[in-house]
Amino acid sequence: MNNLIKLSSEIALILKKNKQTVSVIESSSGGLISSALLSQEGASAYYMGGQVIYTLQSIRAITDLRIRDLKEKNIRSSSEPFALLIAQKSCDLYKSDWAIGESGAAGPTGNGYGDPPGYTCFAVSGKKEKASHIHTKSSVRVENMQTFAKASLEQFLNILKTN
Repeated sequence: MNNLIKLSSEIALILKKNKQTVSVIESSSGGLISSALLSQEGASAYYMGGQVIYTLQSIRAITDLRIRDLKEKNIRSSSEPFALLIAQKSCDLYKSDWAIGESGAAGPTGNGYGDPPGYTCFAVSGKKEKASHIHTKSSVRVENMQTFAKASLEQFLNILKTN
């Protein structure tokens, strides 16, 4: 957790300096991305809101799309396009400058989309967009959740530093 707090400290400084905001829609990281961002003093200056989507109902509530609609668009949960879609929706929903989206399989088993445990996709939306994925090859749920949050925050910090 210390890695997450250190990353979020750097992110908070940049966001406050630039008077920018962030929101988060995450899944298999279980709220750790939001928790890390909220761990910083003055988080209300930059953190606009967040949600953990973990069911088909919550995916529909956020994207306003049914799973079959996503399939027609050739987008499935736990994919880079889906992570980018939920990040974009988060920017719209919370009127934030930036957003982080994340979706995967924390473990100990894979998800219903065929992804193995330890696999996640994450994306940043805003002035710059980027989607990525990682596979830890581990089935240890809590460790994967922390790794997913760390990778998401690292990508966001790198984008903030180059923007």
